[in-house]
Amino acid sequence: MGEIQSNRRNESAEPMTALRSVLFVIWLYGSMVVLGLTFLPLLLLPRVFAMTGIKCWAYAAKWGMEFICGAKTDVKGLENIGDTPVLVASKHQSTLDTILPFIYLKDPCIVLKKELLWYPIFGFFAMRTGMIAIDRSGSMKALKEMTQKAKAARDEGRSILIFPEGTRNKPGAEPDYKPGIALLYKELGMPCLPVALSTGLCWPAKGVMRYPGTMTVEFLPHIEPGLSRKAFMSRLENTIETASNALLPTPMPEHLMDEELTA
Repeated sequence: MGEIQSNRRNESAEPMTALRSVLFVIWLYGSMVVLGLTFLPLLLLPRVFAMTGIKCWAYAAKWGMEFICGAKTDVKGLENIGDTPVLVASKHQSTLDTILPFIYLKDPCIVLKKELLWYPIFGFFAMRTGMIAIDRSGSMKALKEMTQKAKAARDEGRSILIFPEGTRNKPGAEPDYKPGIALLYKELGMPCLPVALSTGLCWPAKGVMRYPGTMTVEFLPHIEPGLSRKAFMSRLENTIETASNALLPTPMPEHLMDEELTA
């Protein structure tokens, strides 16, 4: 009887979840257009002013997820961020992972796929704020260009954020860490700040559906510079994956059970 009642509740909740999801998508891109146009003159000023526009949009996205979709954000480990620039290595499950850092990190420089620069408004602000757009083919030329731009950002006192897996993955999926993070760790000589998260529980990488619940972002203790490539990659992956898996519920939400995500 309890299982039947649960199924009925799920069936009745699904249309409302879908409606809220559509409203959120409208809110997300509508706020981007409104705020982007409002702050557009700031693109003529120094980078810090243009960053204000991105931060406001990040707060709008966070607000929309909570009050439209019923998905709250729980942030842990803020004391691990510190006051000095670091190399941030974050788990990647959702588009939200590229938005929230602008709330919690000071003047972050994010490594992102170059296709995002083609997006109206977002691309303008990404270019003006010096984000590192790369070709995800992983060629030596792309890695060398990424490293040069990351060094320039470091020398400006900025933290560099990269997603070691290179693309979004379903919560609990087998990890696939790419070599770019090891190269930056070696060349930049900065402490590495690992980030675990569970944003994919409420904002999947695929589709327009958004689900109520709690998304956790956890900033973990630094990994000191100077480790060998093998030691660093092993420690980084173990640290992020262990912490991220600990944030996942048991059993997993029904909407994620049979979902297959693509890049």
